[in-house]
Amino acid sequence: MHVGSFVLAAQFPGQGQGEALHRAVRTAEVAEEAGLDAVWLAEHHFVPYGTCPSAITLAALLLGRTRTLRVGTAVSVLPTVHPVALGEQAALLHVTSGGRFSLGVGRGGPWVDLEVFGAGLTAYETGFPESLDLLMRWLREPSVSAGGERFRFREVPVVPSPSQALTDAPGPEVVVACTSPTSVRLAAERGLPMLLGMHVGDEEKAEMVALWRRFAQEAGRSEEEIRGAAHVSAGVCQVADGRTEAVETLLKAMPGWLKQGLEAHVTVDGRTRRMRDPLGYTELLCGLHPVGTPRLCADRLAATAERTGISRFALLVEGSGDLAATEENVRRIGAEVLPRLGAGARPRPGADVLPRLG
Repeated sequence: MHVGSFVLAAQFPGQGQGEALHRAVRTAEVAEEAGLDAVWLAEHHFVPYGTCPSAITLAALLLGRTRTLRVGTAVSVLPTVHPVALGEQAALLHVTSGGRFSLGVGRGGPWVDLEVFGAGLTAYETGFPESLDLLMRWLREPSVSAGGERFRFREVPVVPSPSQALTDAPGPEVVVACTSPTSVRLAAERGLPMLLGMHVGDEEKAEMVALWRRFAQEAGRSEEEIRGAAHVSAGVCQVADGRTEAVETLLKAMPGWLKQGLEAHVTVDGRTRRMRDPLGYTELLCGLHPVGTPRLCADRLAATAERTGISRFALLVEGSGDLAATEENVRRIGAEVLPRLGAGARPRPGADVLPRLG
């Protein structure tokens, strides 16, 4: 089992943006010290929900700060960037880190980001498959040209080539955030593992994994590839001496952050959106995920793995909003939860066996 942290760089009420980013960096550093497998970095624009606007830039910093930790984006929002630019950065981090970088990509939302970066609503509504395919070609071919609806350019060489990394992996792992059957099909047809959100429980995640397998079979992916797909389950983890204490810690801090952060999202076209009730959403997350004693947390993770077939986790650990409490939470996961799972023996960089480019 591979257990990592999911870092949003969340700005809680009364905190500055620098404070949130410092906590994000320290979370990753402590995660490595505690023996966690990976850190997954979120990306948001113009909102305090998450203060990191470029997950791949923060990933570069953290790959330089760490030596064994896998660092991934969760996710880089593909409609707002040029896929070749993102591919170049991903290849650079793959080569220079010895294969420790994972590129998570997603469609994002219909936010004002599309206006600011000039991508337009079409890039979000219909352009994701074209962007993803161009990105994947960049990460597996020696030279690339494009003649699609959004991207058109002459053939150019791929520099640096991902194959130049001193690792057995031919390129960086690519994971696709999936929230609907359409995105599940998109990932499955390309043989790419899914990142499943923390807002859904085991039953829905199991259904999405089953759907992915069916779509992958229909697309002609091999049985070995289908069985080995290393999907990632996002969740929340708060360790305490008692369940009540852990829940109270999150209920005290997360609703204020969620209200402030979610209300700040602005749609690009003025469409009406429904915001989750912050308190109700926090209670939902506490019920779905490992929140409680070390034994409860380990049992919860093991149960999710058994029910869904997913053995990789990206766990939000900063739900207290406090740096010292976040560090303690990560250390307790490493010292008291991982040993109960048989997790924590991290393979050397580049040597772990994960599915790569489809």
